[in-house]
Amino acid sequence: MEKLKVAVIGCGSIAQYRHLPEYKMNKDVELVAVCDINEERVNKVASEYGVKAYTSYEELLASGTVDAVSVCTPNYLHAPISVVALNSGVHVLCEKPMATSKESAEAMIEAAKANNKKLMIAHNQRFVASHQKARQLIENGEVGRIYSFRTAFGHGGPEGWSADGKDSWFFRKEEAFIGAMGDLGVHKTDLLRYILGEEIVEVGAFVETTAKGFGDVDDNAVCVLKTESGIVGTLAASWAYTSKEDNSTIIYGEKAILRLEDDPNYSLVVQYTTGEVVKYELGKIQSNDDGGQSNSHVVEKFVDAIINDTETPVSGEEGFKSLAVILAALESSETKQIKQV
Repeated sequence: MEKLKVAVIGCGSIAQYRHLPEYKMNKDVELVAVCDINEERVNKVASEYGVKAYTSYEELLASGTVDAVSVCTPNYLHAPISVVALNSGVHVLCEKPMATSKESAEAMIEAAKANNKKLMIAHNQRFVASHQKARQLIENGEVGRIYSFRTAFGHGGPEGWSADGKDSWFFRKEEAFIGAMGDLGVHKTDLLRYILGEEIVEVGAFVETTAKGFGDVDDNAVCVLKTESGIVGTLAASWAYTSKEDNSTIIYGEKAILRLEDDPNYSLVVQYTTGEVVKYELGKIQSNDDGGQSNSHVVEKFVDAIINDTETPVSGEEGFKSLAVILAALESSETKQIKQV
């Protein structure tokens, strides 16, 4: 079988840390091009991978040389570029958050359907081993009824690892639209929906800009979420956790508490009401730090879905539902009211 011809649009940190290395190590993929408006950056990356460099995504997509693309651009370009790519007959793996509004997210979903092409959103937390095990334990009834949860995703901010540091688009509202909530919070809304197996229906949120004086987007947020069955819990997203990243989730159930990525040595700790404690070593969560997972499985799952013509594991519709929670949180913070998703 011929290899899938792939290009990456946007050559910043997420492309360099995740998409490009993961395409390169995939036996079913031929990486053929990269695209970025920064000419120096795109030429450097193109040279490193031995592929063609483009500074215009329109020119790349019009070339007819690719079967699929990753969209790794600033948030405000996710939807426009994805729609053009899908309308060009190209499959799309889009970074999160998939869009900056419900309307633009819907346009992406429609374009994928109209052109019979795959659209996947890069919500990698679903593929972390501890998260998959927790979902399985809940599905099996081992945790009993779920009462509550708390989840957090925080680190010192993108200036520490973004290709442009403090000058990064992450801190500019016109390009990012949303800060820590879009960068980190949307990961956790997607994760909660995945682990709990139900939708979030109400949100109350405080979304603040307190830690990054050089930006005009949110950098610290705390939300209260309620699911359709009445489970209530909290979500924190922050660029103000300055000493150590927190990427933990705790699920409080009738028969057990699940502690995910909360212990430095065990990725999942299950504390049963009987007093029994089971500790799982399932490998480290994805991280840019040394020792983190080198394969997020996002690219692998995307490529498999194209080759086998199956549904992508995080479809546009799934990405839309996770984005909708974040948009409701923003609205809640602005209006000081509980919002329905």
